[in-house]
Amino acid sequence: MSDRTMTRQVLLFISVLSLSSVHGQVSYSIPEEMAKGSLVGNIAQDLGLDIKRLKSGKARIYTGDRAEYIELNKERGVLLIKEKIDREALCEQTTPCALHFQITLENPMELYPVTVEITDINDNAPTFQKTERRLEISESAVTGSKFMLEKAVDPDIDLNGLQSYSLKHADHFVLKLHSQADGSKKVEMVLQKPLDREKQEQMSLILTALDGGEPQLSGTMQIHVTVLDANDNAPVFTKPVYKAAISENSQKGTFVTTVSASDADKGTNGEVSYVIANSMNRLSTLFHINEDGDLILDGQVDYEKARSYQIDIEAIDNGGLSDSSKIIIDISDVNDNSPLINLISKSGIIPEDSRPNIVIAMMSVNDPDSESNGKVNCGINENIPFTIKSTSNGFYSLVTDSDLDRERASEYNISVTCSDEGVPSLSSSVTLTLQISDVNDNAPVFERSSYEAYIIENNTPGLSIFTVKARDADWNQNARVSYILEDSSVNGVPVSSYVSVSADSGVIHAVRSFDYEQIKDFQFRVKAQDGGSPPLSSNVTVKIMIQDQNDNAPQVLYPVQTSSSLVAEMVPRSADVGYLVTKVVAVDVDSGQNAWLSYKLQKATDRALFEVGLQNGEIRTIRQVTDKDAVKQRLTVVVEDNGQPSRSATVNVNVAVADSFPEVLSEFTDFTHDKDYNDNLTFYLVLALAVVSFLFITCLVVIISVKIYRWRQSRVLYHSNLPVIPYYPPRYADTLGTGTLQHVYNYEVCRTTDSRKSDCKFVRPCSQNVLIMDPSSTGTMQRMQSEQNILDESDSPIEQKPPNADWRFTQGQRPGPSGAGGPPEMTMGTGPWPNPPTEAEQLQALMAAANVSEATATLGPGTMGLSTRYSPQFTLQHVPDYRQNVYIPGSTATLTSNPQQQQQQQQMLMQQQMAAQQQALQAQPSEASAQPEPPKAAQTPASKKKSTKKEKK
Repeated sequence: MSDRTMTRQVLLFISVLSLSSVHGQVSYSIPEEMAKGSLVGNIAQDLGLDIKRLKSGKARIYTGDRAEYIELNKERGVLLIKEKIDREALCEQTTPCALHFQITLENPMELYPVTVEITDINDNAPTFQKTERRLEISESAVTGSKFMLEKAVDPDIDLNGLQSYSLKHADHFVLKLHSQADGSKKVEMVLQKPLDREKQEQMSLILTALDGGEPQLSGTMQIHVTVLDANDNAPVFTKPVYKAAISENSQKGTFVTTVSASDADKGTNGEVSYVIANSMNRLSTLFHINEDGDLILDGQVDYEKARSYQIDIEAIDNGGLSDSSKIIIDISDVNDNSPLINLISKSGIIPEDSRPNIVIAMMSVNDPDSESNGKVNCGINENIPFTIKSTSNGFYSLVTDSDLDRERASEYNISVTCSDEGVPSLSSSVTLTLQISDVNDNAPVFERSSYEAYIIENNTPGLSIFTVKARDADWNQNARVSYILEDSSVNGVPVSSYVSVSADSGVIHAVRSFDYEQIKDFQFRVKAQDGGSPPLSSNVTVKIMIQDQNDNAPQVLYPVQTSSSLVAEMVPRSADVGYLVTKVVAVDVDSGQNAWLSYKLQKATDRALFEVGLQNGEIRTIRQVTDKDAVKQRLTVVVEDNGQPSRSATVNVNVAVADSFPEVLSEFTDFTHDKDYNDNLTFYLVLALAVVSFLFITCLVVIISVKIYRWRQSRVLYHSNLPVIPYYPPRYADTLGTGTLQHVYNYEVCRTTDSRKSDCKFVRPCSQNVLIMDPSSTGTMQRMQSEQNILDESDSPIEQKPPNADWRFTQGQRPGPSGAGGPPEMTMGTGPWPNPPTEAEQLQALMAAANVSEATATLGPGTMGLSTRYSPQFTLQHVPDYRQNVYIPGSTATLTSNPQQQQQQQQMLMQQQMAAQQQALQAQPSEASAQPEPPKAAQTPASKKKSTKKEKK
């Protein structure tokens, strides 16, 4: 075959190339023997796909277990010839001859069936198995005798296949062709003229087989005929056609059928032998026929390859005469093939949020058996969220049919089982492993809906309180939980200053030491957040309750203990059994049994006289008070809580057993007070030394300044001619009004003392309900008056100082003849000092002093507070009338009703007034221009001595 002819055939077939798409199937038609790399068709355009889709979908050709003759060029989107295709080798005589394959795409998975029909070209000439044949024919052969000739074989089909025969140089013979059921033609050479061995013993004939292709091809066989003597009868088969059936997979040597032919001749001319006339090698290798006409199976027959066979047989006698017949063998199918499962494409992992009907695998299933043996049904294992669907003939898709949840199942082993309907049924299975990838679809969940934890107060900062725990059903990074303390405040303070949360472990630590008395409980929120994107979180409320610890000792509220004064409760001697003396009031800031207080009498001057209520702290008498009982009683009460270990506090209660104040004043002068000393003694010593040094230097400066100032003032007063009227503003003590008496009474007495510390004592103004006795105000009268003079000398000679801000009494409330009402500013203590009294008022005061009763002779060195808080028997009748004593404002002396003392004091005051007036009259002429000084206080004996010393100096 020339190259020019081949090129013309290729162009002819390409010009008639057809494209069709039925149900998504694309078909092409190409001629065989196309060169490698030749174009089959533009598959991208025919399928309506983009070139990018072919690339991104990883398009490829799936042919199963068959050879690949076509390849896909994804860059151009075309199908090309990969290997040269020989239609005869591919399909033999089967028509039409086609290649079936699929084009698969991924993401998403798609499948496109493609059929390429291979058309025949006249590339094969008819051929004979043997190039020559020798025949021996008796001369007695009658006209019309038939001689079977070998058929030529042309692998091409249709017009390109075998079409006709011709016999050349055959004067005695003609050819006769008989069409058969399989489309082939049986060739017989018929004797047309009698033979005459004597004329021509040898003949050479040429049998030519012709096809119908363009150009026409042919094949020849040489026939040599030898003319023999007469054999008048030819063998004759009993049947023109023999039929037999065997099952596929029959064993070698299996008997198929028996043929029989008879020859009427006798002797050697009547002996008949059988031969298979078919020239095809496949049949000659599958079967053979013996001398007896038995057809024996020599090879393996397969229904899937050939469902029937037609064998031409010939019976020949020794004379060369023959007869022909046909054996048709039908192959019966046996269910000997299991369904074949081929995975076209599959996904190994899909996310758990995939929608239903997502294709995860595509496969082809084929069973070569026929009828029910080839019908296949496929299924998968139950209770999984997948299903298998048949997409087309022999193709299946594995898809999801419900929602996936990695937390329920992270991996699936999907078993696909395909079974045919044969008996017995054969099946095949394949297992696919599918991983479910995690999606952050689960928020962390705390083990509890809320947490409560307890911690004892006074804890160490950094102490681990407890742990919150949250779990996330997701996996890996999506399941990593971090704990965050949400911003909030507790009593206006950020909660982060109270507690902290470990981000990894969820351990809650105390940032500070808690105090139950300041905060009893608080709550906050902790957020658990996973590491997904976007992150999911959940919250939980945590309540921390502080447990009380016995860290506070009881505190005594009453009686008040001070370092500079004592408080005494007065009990009348007429008090009966059970008389309520006072009540110790104490509190404990702890809670629970740590705050349960009990009161015990630790020490007492007379334990048989008083008792303390265990629960209420009331101090009562347990017997009748007698005259023999001491006036001053000192009780030490222990207040103890119920904690473990318990804490306690002590309080000293001073009790005065008396019916009136003067009776008990001297008895309480020797009470000493407890003093608290600081542990850091060195610090206070250094501080005291510095303060003393500073005060010493300051005092020196002040004393020198005052002396200079007094010297100048004395010079001014010496030359003044104005009378000096001594006047002293009343000194009244402040009252807090905390006692039971509703009115304020002031007592100011001058008395001798039995103290070893000084020669004279005086009491300061105090309130009615509590007499404050200051033991620090002890000293001789001379020393106290000296100090008073120094303070008086610092006053300005021109302007009087305003009164103390604690001034409480109006002018009308003061005792004495100076009680006349003043202006409002004087009443409130905010205006200037009252005007000095006149001489008539001073004389009236002296006359009133003569009627004053005798006051108490002596008082102790300190001051005493008498409280009648729990003594209703003590009334105002026990308080002496203020008219019994006359107070000289600014002085610590008290005028009494003693006639001798009244006369001495009256004479002394009169002498002082007269002397003062005389000095004023003498100094008036010489100091006429001097400004009058404000009245000064009358001098006491001590001050007179001091003035005398100053004048001498």
